[in-house]
Amino acid sequence: MTTTNSTLLGDRRRFLIQSGIATGSAFLPIHLLEASQGFQKPNSVFKGVKIGAITYSFRSMPDEAEDLLGYLVDLGLSNTELMGDPVERFAGAPVGPPRKRGELSFEEKAEREQHKMALKKWRTTVGMDKFKALGKKFNGEGVNIDVVKFNLAAMSPEEIDYCFKVAKTIGARGITLERSDESINKLSSYADQNKTMIGYHNHTKVNFNSWDKAVSLSKFNALNLDIGHYVAGTNQSPVPLIKKYSDRILNLHMKDRKKDEGDNMPWGQGDTPLKEVLQLMRDEQYKFMATIELEYPIPEGSNAVKEVRKCIEFCKNAIG
Repeated sequence: MTTTNSTLLGDRRRFLIQSGIATGSAFLPIHLLEASQGFQKPNSVFKGVKIGAITYSFRSMPDEAEDLLGYLVDLGLSNTELMGDPVERFAGAPVGPPRKRGELSFEEKAEREQHKMALKKWRTTVGMDKFKALGKKFNGEGVNIDVVKFNLAAMSPEEIDYCFKVAKTIGARGITLERSDESINKLSSYADQNKTMIGYHNHTKVNFNSWDKAVSLSKFNALNLDIGHYVAGTNQSPVPLIKKYSDRILNLHMKDRKKDEGDNMPWGQGDTPLKEVLQLMRDEQYKFMATIELEYPIPEGSNAVKEVRKCIEFCKNAIG
């Protein structure tokens, strides 16, 4: 499937309108738009440090795959960790019921179970053409899908195999999911079979040795180290852990949290040594992605794209 100029123009026009920054130039033919604005493909590698964003950062905005691509291009981000839901929706996955907090009724539980079965059937029968088109669409705009996130631990063996196939098709180096002893035991053999990295993501219930078992079970098991959660949960700097496992990190999640299970803060106002971590990546020329994850409250009058842009500027200033 070839991405057409009209499709790209439509994607970019839709993003500009949604962001409230549309101008007359947004409606020019694509070649004139690029010429008039000096359009260049994104490049977010600064002094060797690969900066990107997890698309979860844009959860407060329209989040179809084309929307997310528009945000990334506008921000100049050439790398991303792409959430699995928009990947699957792009490929035509059956749409499930809306998420709901609190206890579910009997009918709601039955509806979710029915969707789970339909989704499993779809996953185990769908071809890879749409996923190939998605990877081509992102790459064509200069955005590398470095990592994709799937909840592998909740899936059947057939669905897990499908996720690895999708990851390879869209060009991702690895898959991320939440870290637990159960997920590590269940998934290590799949990482070996597929020769694809799994990055285990932490929250605050973690310590310096929480990934030791994972990395011992498979050379494809890795860390998706969330440095903000790590600081909030341990009151320790993540720098020693990054040095310990620098060759086994799939990507970092970058956020600024206070110690003692403290809040997510605008960058520079918490206790996470973001600047020190970015400078370590620069000095050691680590190849893994520093992945912006926007979790602090968005100020009134702003939006996720504007706040991620502030985080990018923080990164650039820290790297120097």
